[in-house]
Amino acid sequence: MTKPPAVIDLFAGAGGLGVGAVKAGGELRLSVDNDHFSCQTLRLNANGSQVLEGDVTMLSGRDLRSRADVANSDDLIVVGGAPCQPFSKAAYWVDPGKEAAYRRARARGEESEKPAALTEARPDSRRTLVHEFLRLTIEADASGFLFENVPSILHPRNKHIFEALRRDAEEAGFHTTTVVATATDYGVAQARQRVFLLGSRDSSPLAPDKTHGGKIPIVTAGDAISHLDVPELAEDGETVTGRWADHLAEVPPGWNYKHHTAWAGHPSPTFETETRYWNFLLKLAPDRPSWTLPASPGPWTGPFHWTGRRLRTLEMAALQSFPEDYVFAGPRRERVRQIGNAVPSAMAAAAFGSVLRAHRDSVVAA
Repeated sequence: MTKPPAVIDLFAGAGGLGVGAVKAGGELRLSVDNDHFSCQTLRLNANGSQVLEGDVTMLSGRDLRSRADVANSDDLIVVGGAPCQPFSKAAYWVDPGKEAAYRRARARGEESEKPAALTEARPDSRRTLVHEFLRLTIEADASGFLFENVPSILHPRNKHIFEALRRDAEEAGFHTTTVVATATDYGVAQARQRVFLLGSRDSSPLAPDKTHGGKIPIVTAGDAISHLDVPELAEDGETVTGRWADHLAEVPPGWNYKHHTAWAGHPSPTFETETRYWNFLLKLAPDRPSWTLPASPGPWTGPFHWTGRRLRTLEMAALQSFPEDYVFAGPRRERVRQIGNAVPSAMAAAAFGSVLRAHRDSVVAA
């Protein structure tokens, strides 16, 4: 049996990648983030590992090994997902005014030319943190790494940043593999997609095998959270009141605002199709996985529970495959943000396992 590799989690957030790394056989030694509430969450679930609230641009690879108490001779795998906001759809989508006009025209059956997607990135200092991740990985002399981000990092606006990361990693001696993965394929009750760049100094990591969707059925929202729909777990703010509360109550499970359109056959339609964002008044269906959970939901942004209330943070955590005893710090808004930004831990475990196998297989072969 080989000694578990030490793991350092950069841009750790609530710790989804770290939890996944431990599930896959790593030993989490240090988590780093600059967000106060996230660091509180990490400390509540640290289980002996260290938590550093700080700016990665002010750290060196030597700092990381020292703070994690990892000797220079010890194997180390660095994991992390640089902030995804600069690469999200909201950051690269076509001009919203033109897009909305196009969708309204199509909904009315009118001819309309779809606006071209923009290819120039908006300025955002957080984009450079991708390269800070690799800098620290190299300086810490890591045996491997796992980098994670949203699928739109491969959009024309952003792809050059991802490709530069991959190219620079390979020039530094890493063998890399790019994986675009969907969480439902790994036992997560949520159709969240993520891009992983897997790196190992020993050999190219293989894309992780899918564990669900074949002989083992995918996990539905009902599978994951039905047992949590009990009165004693109720949270403040879960009851929906206000302008669209009655509309939400009428929406069937698995539907959104389009239930209230002529397109859907509603006798008194309130909305036109394609005039609202897709998760407006969106309800989960218990027999299907959840849609991606947002980190900053508005009062009418779903997914809502199929009963018509807001999801409890315990339910959101379960849909992200966090352990049920995992504790999140802060008021509800902060807990929702942390959970929505997290990587599903079961998905992270599958990706981390690929990096770990690439390293261990080469050790055995040697």
